[in-house]
Amino acid sequence: MPSDKANKSAVRIVNRDETSDADSSKNNLNIATDTAVCQYCFGTGTEVVSGKGARPCRCRAQDSRQRFLEAARIPRRYVNCTLDNFKSDPNSSPNIAFRYACRLVLDYPDVDRGLLFMGPVGVGKTHLAVAILQGLIQKGVPCLFYEFGSLLKEIQDSYNPISKNSELRVLAPVYQAEVLVLDELGATIPTDWVRDTMHQIINKRYNDKKLTIFTTNFLDNPGTEQDEAARQDEAIDDQDEDAPRRRTRGKLTVDRRARQSATQTLEDRIGTRLRSRLYEMCNKVLIEGEDYRKRLDKRRFDSTRI
Repeated sequence: MPSDKANKSAVRIVNRDETSDADSSKNNLNIATDTAVCQYCFGTGTEVVSGKGARPCRCRAQDSRQRFLEAARIPRRYVNCTLDNFKSDPNSSPNIAFRYACRLVLDYPDVDRGLLFMGPVGVGKTHLAVAILQGLIQKGVPCLFYEFGSLLKEIQDSYNPISKNSELRVLAPVYQAEVLVLDELGATIPTDWVRDTMHQIINKRYNDKKLTIFTTNFLDNPGTEQDEAARQDEAIDDQDEDAPRRRTRGKLTVDRRARQSATQTLEDRIGTRLRSRLYEMCNKVLIEGEDYRKRLDKRRFDSTRI
């Protein structure tokens, strides 16, 4: 009779260490499979280009662009502003400004002057300024955005003994940025401290030949018709009890700050020396047109009536 042992299936006893090693190898294989390896450099960081030799891999460049974008401090409201989605009518002043912006991005770094976008609110000045930064960042250029009033506030906060920032720590990135956007130049009331701080920042970048892009609501030569209309409005307001007023030394006076951009020049707001610097630092680009926010609000209002 055949042996009972011959009818039994062979059983292999595996110790725990051997099982752990097998599971570990399987897990390592899964990890290696799940990890994406760059098809150009295979994780080395250097790709070989036929006929040109080795260069830093494009995957590293993409990482740099993402870091530059995060460091640029572009406000969330403008983070999607690009040259591709800027809309303007052919041969209009916004379209001319758009072409200036495109040319700067295309020619950089062979550019020796920045841009000064001047015009009323809502004509696309900030959109174009941010779009330039977006285009340059895609070329691997580190950039920085600051609204001028916010920058001044950060500097003032640095004087607080509780603050962890110092004035130099706030200003160092502004001085060193390869390309800087200063938005809303002249919007802050021009006290002696504001003028000194503006001069310190602009003069430093002027001397270091750093490319700077400015936006401002103040013009060089406000129209005489606009001035006359403002004077007439002020005369009417002086007799109008419902006109906007503010309290000064216990008395109510007409608040004319809303009209300052129509009657004051950029030189009035930043001073003669700085305006002279800007003539050399930037090409002036005047943008005219209707406030797009008003147009948008009107379209929304009209849509609710349908």
